[in-house]
Amino acid sequence: MVGFGYKTGWLAVRDGDADAVLAELGAQSVGPIAWRDGIRQAYDREDSLLVTPPLDGWRLVAGWWIAAHYERLDTAVLSRALGGEVQLFVTHRVVELHHWERALAGEVVRSFEYLGEKGEVTHWVGPLQDVERAIGLPETLGDDVDVIVDERDVMRVAAAWSVDPSSLDGRPAPGPLTVARGPQWSNSR
Repeated sequence: MVGFGYKTGWLAVRDGDADAVLAELGAQSVGPIAWRDGIRQAYDREDSLLVTPPLDGWRLVAGWWIAAHYERLDTAVLSRALGGEVQLFVTHRVVELHHWERALAGEVVRSFEYLGEKGEVTHWVGPLQDVERAIGLPETLGDDVDVIVDERDVMRVAAAWSVDPSSLDGRPAPGPLTVARGPQWSNSR
């Protein structure tokens, strides 16, 4: 396998069926692709998505399309429709945008976003999780509280909740990736 995760976005879907996940996103499967080619395509093409085979009970759907449209992706709706847990992760190194979100049974139980170029937490929903305490997030936000988060923290949260895709390098692949085309959405809400 080839790792990914930095400078992109991905969904982690517990026991996710690839066809059902793509249908809920409005994406179209193109077919199987080798790992290295699929990762490259998901980073290089704005409409491209990669779908992993099941990894430790999780199906990952990743690509620049997720990062570009993450604000429009409703994890609660996806969780309800797919009948399970859905997580969303985004990192963008240039503006230091770091986002993670977790939905169970059709409800967002945790969502966090940090925008480093402004030094602000721009989104905070639900109670702090143990992994977030471990990376140094405070129990509550206040004017006198400094928060600093980076892309490695996104990977730490992903590892604690599901799968850290940056850790996949060199592991045996349980199957090929599937490449898909995301729907043509404008970047505005």
